[in-house]
Amino acid sequence: MSTHPEPSLNELDDISKRIIEQLQEDGRRSYAAIAESVGLSDAAVRQRIKRLIDSKLLEIVAVTDPLRVGFTRQAMIGVRVSGPVRDIAQALESFAEVSYIVLTAGQYDLLVEVVCEDDEHLLRLLARMRELPAVQSTETFMYLKLHKQRYDWGTR
Repeated sequence: MSTHPEPSLNELDDISKRIIEQLQEDGRRSYAAIAESVGLSDAAVRQRIKRLIDSKLLEIVAVTDPLRVGFTRQAMIGVRVSGPVRDIAQALESFAEVSYIVLTAGQYDLLVEVVCEDDEHLLRLLARMRELPAVQSTETFMYLKLHKQRYDWGTR
């Protein structure tokens, strides 16, 4: 394990940013195609991508619409917490149904995105969430249809 701190996006050079943008457009784009576009060799591009992945600045995954692959319930849950918000966020990380957690300023302390098989599964999950000692209340926002999902926002 490296003792160097993980690089931030601000520390990336223009070529690494262009590589990231290419992969945001098409995560399956070949090293050769990226190399041609950024003016490096295939090997240099492969090495940079490996470094970006190892430093956790980049993750290459297949993204699906859960509602179209058998999960009939997707929702965002607003959570109000009494006590340390980060502790509840950390506890929720272990829930398999949770795909996204953000600490927020406003009406809710946390927003938690979940993917469930059906309504019964969602009800059981909500009960488990409400059993956490510092969870004061939850409000569930059901997703009816995924209208837009983007990952090509670039690197700025």
